[in-house]
Amino acid sequence: MGSDPKNEVPFAVHTPDRIPVQRYFDPDFYELEKKHLWPRAWQMACRLEEIPKEGDYAVYRNLDVSVIVIRMADGTVRAYQNHCRHRGVELVQQRGKAKGGFICPFHGWRWDMSGNNTFVFAPEAFSQGNMCSAELDLVPVRVETWINCAFINMDDNALPLRETLGEFGERMEGFKAEHLRAEWWLAARLPVNWKLAMEAFMEGYHVATTHPQLMPPGITNKPGASSHIRLPDDVVTQTFWVTVGNDLPGEVDAVEFVQMYCDVMQALSDGMAGMSSPEEVEVARSLVGMDLPGDPGEAAVAYRVALNNAIMKYYADNGMECGDINDLDRRNLATNVNFLFPHFFMLPVHGAAASYRIRPTGPEECIFELWSLKRYPKGKEPPSPPIPEPKAFDDPSWPAVPRQDFSNLPRQQRGLHSPGFEYMRLSDQMEGLISNFHRTLDGFLSGVPVEDLAEAMRVTSGAIDVEVRNLGL
Repeated sequence: MGSDPKNEVPFAVHTPDRIPVQRYFDPDFYELEKKHLWPRAWQMACRLEEIPKEGDYAVYRNLDVSVIVIRMADGTVRAYQNHCRHRGVELVQQRGKAKGGFICPFHGWRWDMSGNNTFVFAPEAFSQGNMCSAELDLVPVRVETWINCAFINMDDNALPLRETLGEFGERMEGFKAEHLRAEWWLAARLPVNWKLAMEAFMEGYHVATTHPQLMPPGITNKPGASSHIRLPDDVVTQTFWVTVGNDLPGEVDAVEFVQMYCDVMQALSDGMAGMSSPEEVEVARSLVGMDLPGDPGEAAVAYRVALNNAIMKYYADNGMECGDINDLDRRNLATNVNFLFPHFFMLPVHGAAASYRIRPTGPEECIFELWSLKRYPKGKEPPSPPIPEPKAFDDPSWPAVPRQDFSNLPRQQRGLHSPGFEYMRLSDQMEGLISNFHRTLDGFLSGVPVEDLAEAMRVTSGAIDVEVRNLGL
């Protein structure tokens, strides 16, 4: 790497489209991630609707670190390491109301909401050196708020969050993601490495096989079907734009065309909730019967614009903020699945969205969280959903789409241990995000200075289904 890295990375990515398999289970590699990635990376700690009022706090845990995120009287958000300065007890366990501050349940030491130590029981029993007031205050953690989330970073020298976002930031701001609120929040305990869980959502190549209900009729990966079609990054909304003309004869039947799209939206709404809300499906169905050009490509563009306009009008008429989806289309920013390094996804289709967060709990296990996000009229936003108890990956209550994804992952993790499997063989055109992610990770593990990692983080954060890219490392 160009920055003369300090550390030798075992199982490093030397060939961009080949990922060594040991990265997904080797305990020493996992320890390197704990030491060099997570303490230096921005992490999504909580959604802000979890802490709407003064004194409301949430607890974020990842690996050995526990952080309190709290709403202050002036509406700002602060974060502190979640431990008593006496003997290390976690001060709070989940979310709650501080009611002026925090009290250690072990010996009663106290802190105010600004992290200042306000009480030590029997201070005369301690040496003067152990009662230094600056050392008794809670340890602050860097926190920044963006798109209605709080992001924390344990590294005081980390670049500002916005400088690492790349196109992810531009997309989410154009989408007005800050106006989304959680409809529900679920969590799964997956017996797989955290990176493997994420990579299932870094490419749309798997959709035709794993999620056939999301493909238009006639679009298939069965033997004998056309195999030269490259699915675009937002496979749900743009599959029609790219592929339907290859499978529908001559003139487009406008009713059939719109109905096909509505069916895909309905399947997505049923199977993934936030990615397509029931209200948006109804708006789409209201356009059945509209006039469309006979040319499939022209029909696709005309319908997309009409649907975007109808959905934006629905939100405006009902007092909800929504970005200009047609403008995002024109700027090539309206992609359905978007990744933010190192562990966060946003999945907007029209106005609603889903969101994922992945946290490791061991070399071959992780917690995978899912939010369904919708827009609500101001003053009618629902309270934050309860903190989910992680369910088994094969729990039958999972919506169809994540259930299909989860069914693949444990089989993949087991397969990685086969002695004949040495590395992932990636498509350098459709699975490049996986490579970009791993090579950026290697930059962290090797000790590349954070300012030299900024471009890699910006390039890696954005749409899925991209090619292998130059990261500037």
